[in-house]
Amino acid sequence: MKPLTGHLDLAAVREQFPGLDREVHGKRLVYLDSAATAQRCLAALTAMDEYHRSYNANVHRGLYTTSEEATVAYETARRRIATFLGVADENQIVFTGGTTEAVNLVARSFLAPRLAEGDEILVTRMEHHSNLVPWQLIAAEKGAKVVAAALDAGGDLDLEDFQSKLGPRTSFVSVSHVSNVLGTINPVSDVIRLAHEHGVPVMIDGAQSAPHMRLNLDELGADFYAFSGHKVYGPTGSGALYGRREHLAAMPPFLGGGDMIREVGIEQSSFADPPQRFEAGTPNISAMIGLGAAVQYVGGLDRDAVQIHEAGLLEHAVSRLREIEGLRILGAPRERISVFCFEITGLSSQDVSTLLDFEGVALRSGHHCAQPLMQELGVTGCLRVSFAPYNSSDDVEILVAALHKVCRVLRG
Repeated sequence: MKPLTGHLDLAAVREQFPGLDREVHGKRLVYLDSAATAQRCLAALTAMDEYHRSYNANVHRGLYTTSEEATVAYETARRRIATFLGVADENQIVFTGGTTEAVNLVARSFLAPRLAEGDEILVTRMEHHSNLVPWQLIAAEKGAKVVAAALDAGGDLDLEDFQSKLGPRTSFVSVSHVSNVLGTINPVSDVIRLAHEHGVPVMIDGAQSAPHMRLNLDELGADFYAFSGHKVYGPTGSGALYGRREHLAAMPPFLGGGDMIREVGIEQSSFADPPQRFEAGTPNISAMIGLGAAVQYVGGLDRDAVQIHEAGLLEHAVSRLREIEGLRILGAPRERISVFCFEITGLSSQDVSTLLDFEGVALRSGHHCAQPLMQELGVTGCLRVSFAPYNSSDDVEILVAALHKVCRVLRG
């Protein structure tokens, strides 16, 4: 792997995120919750506004000018997303409302018809609830079981345990590319290889990897991959599912309605080819257009420079936060993105987060939709810091100063 090079023009990046240009409680907003929802980039906001103002019409239906313009913009977004994900065939990209919808689509349309009593769905103990609950629902209906691979002491996936749990009963594997709590980068290439050696298809939850990592899904070889638009600086209610061509072609529709059909009769219907087969009804057109603009913006950044910048923020923050009395950073994975969690002995994470807001610092507290991982870590909740290209070393220093102040207040 060649070394990373480049320098990020932070001022130029911040100019593209107007949501940062405000105060909270009289303090400059320091936004450190991008792992939950990132700020919207100007490219996405402009593209959505242009749709609403200039060619607001439905897609795939009208033969008039504004409908054709909307269709072109909508399908251009699909091509941009395919390029962003490293996928040559744009018809392998299904628009969804986000990762959660994509996982449910795969669970219902791909796995449910194949799942039998006694089968197992293999996940890990670091999964977000969105990559657990849909599998649990299907398993309960079919008399199957969800099994979780263990983590090691640092918060990395225990590949030996994962491999030991792959067996004749394993019907499907679904793992997060990156943990939304520990920032752990999972060895998904190894996961896919091991699963495929057993003839088991694999889904990758890419909600946290898409904003931070270069992707080439054609090379990766996963059967499915999903991500959410609101984590890649696009709008909420947008996202995409990548599926291998042969899987999508064999899957029945997830939802029925307009635009996913070929021919409709009273008693039966025939259905469109993928991806339209899985896109019933009027879609969230402006959101998908905005997502297309967002991934084009992200793809146009110097990705090496972004990784260097975010890694520097992570190192700076971890070093400075360790100076705070009673603060414990959770996990020490070998490879991580710029996301981590911590707790402070004797202090409620909710109280800390609430008081940080009065200092202008937006920082998430709670279980982060990962309760099994919280149990593994021995905590009921914690605080999470998640960086994006628009964050700065000044943000880190403001966070550290604010935490010192909050600790003094809460400890009396």
